[in-house]
Amino acid sequence: MAVRLDVNLLDYVLIAIYFVTVLAIGFAARRRISSSLDFFLAGRGLPAWITGLAFVSANLGAIEILGMAAQGVQYGAMTLHYYWIGAVPAMVFLGLVMMPFYYRSKVRSVPEFLRRRFNPATQLLNAITFAVAQVLIAGVNLYALALVIEALLGWPLTVSVVVSAVIVLAYITLGGLSSAIYNEVLQFFVILAGLIPLTVLGLIKVGGISGLFEKVRQSPLGDAGLHTWAGTAGDNPMQAHWIGIVFGLGFVLSFGYWTTNFAEVQRALSARNTNAARLTPIIAAYPKIFIPLVTVLPGLIALVLFSGWGQGQDYNNAIPLLMRDLLPNGVLGIAVTGLLASFMAGMAANISGFNTVFTNDIWQAHLRPGREDRHYLLVGRVATVAGVALGVGTAFIAAGYSNIMNYLQTLFSFFNAPLFATFILGLFWRRMTPWAGFWGLLAGTVAAFASYVSYKAGLVDFGTELNASFWGAGLAFVVDIAVSVVVTLVTTEKPEEELRGLVYGLSDVNLEDDALAGDARWYRSPVLLGTGALVLAALAYGVIL
Repeated sequence: MAVRLDVNLLDYVLIAIYFVTVLAIGFAARRRISSSLDFFLAGRGLPAWITGLAFVSANLGAIEILGMAAQGVQYGAMTLHYYWIGAVPAMVFLGLVMMPFYYRSKVRSVPEFLRRRFNPATQLLNAITFAVAQVLIAGVNLYALALVIEALLGWPLTVSVVVSAVIVLAYITLGGLSSAIYNEVLQFFVILAGLIPLTVLGLIKVGGISGLFEKVRQSPLGDAGLHTWAGTAGDNPMQAHWIGIVFGLGFVLSFGYWTTNFAEVQRALSARNTNAARLTPIIAAYPKIFIPLVTVLPGLIALVLFSGWGQGQDYNNAIPLLMRDLLPNGVLGIAVTGLLASFMAGMAANISGFNTVFTNDIWQAHLRPGREDRHYLLVGRVATVAGVALGVGTAFIAAGYSNIMNYLQTLFSFFNAPLFATFILGLFWRRMTPWAGFWGLLAGTVAAFASYVSYKAGLVDFGTELNASFWGAGLAFVVDIAVSVVVTLVTTEKPEEELRGLVYGLSDVNLEDDALAGDARWYRSPVLLGTGALVLAALAYGVIL
């Protein structure tokens, strides 16, 4: 069911101002692009607060806003697991443990790190699966924005998808990662400016928090819609067991996504030194704790204000329906701009990750090595165009799902869960061999795919598609580890000298200290700030159990 928004001239003016600003940032960033390092990693010169906001904004795409609100409608408060156990611990772990290895090894991507730790075959396998994943996820973002444009202008889905693709293509091609990051900082505040009024007006409409909770109890979700852990040993809206939540989501999916997904890690790699790179995901963890107030909470509001969910009314329509019925003109324009900004943030992360990995880890590493830097800069721009074009095609796959977050979690179980197993084992077990990295990663990916196909074919009953992705991710992790151990026992390990700076306990003695003045101050301590984020997330759970 299409949702049409009643926008007027004021709303269109606000949207136009935003797009002019975005393109201006793209043109300004273009003047700073003189090498492939500038294009792909912003010259490694950005402060932690910039990269931290870009880190969280890159994830705060239309997928999260529309998808998490959809999850709030379908599963209630259990959606909070995606944030407090499914994001914050992994983000802190990335900053404290893994970023020093990424940043100080001077790699340009996650697949490049795998080449140095394992072998070129592992790099190529990961580069291909990552590129496929980013194109598929870019399609989800395109579809999400197309829903907004369809609601805004009444354009058909096909036209909306194509026009949306052209919008993001312009500024990424112009300014590379610098343009993406500075726009993501702007987009973070625009998104909040649009979603906060929506949440406040929604709460007023349902009688405040107490009124909302009472109405949720009377909804199809019942009292279970207001709890996170209650019922996870038996019946609950997500049909998920606490083991699946803790191991499948909280460990495998979460750590797999946040610690190995280059679309996120790339923002930290653009930081100005090791300490800033470590702080990037930790700074991002703080707003991540509170983002459910403008994503999941509106989903609960939509649950009680509208009916027919899952029966002719797409869960993805939760935010557009609230915008249509609650926001006055002017504020509506800001909210629509926030949604457009969220799409651009997510899509930019996908495409900037895709063009970097394709250029460095497929084209340069395996197809055309040894060319001049300007050749790879050109290939990066061409890859940007190709990535957006492929995203247009995959947008129509996403259109087949009434809840795009379910589709997204399935993709993560395929691509991120096995990668995390390979990565974490190789990081802490120096004996792991190069071919163990390759065969473990391949086996884990196949296992996740087989699990999903078995569920769709009715051979295994996981209850819900979301729960199926939790268990699929867990299976991928276990299979990857098992195969890696077996292959390690029958193949040759790398010499210790080749592993320095790439595994835990073997530091690279040739590295210089890159600390800057002020890094020793308490408010720049990754350990202190990371601990604070974990404590806040735990306290948040204490409010809603």
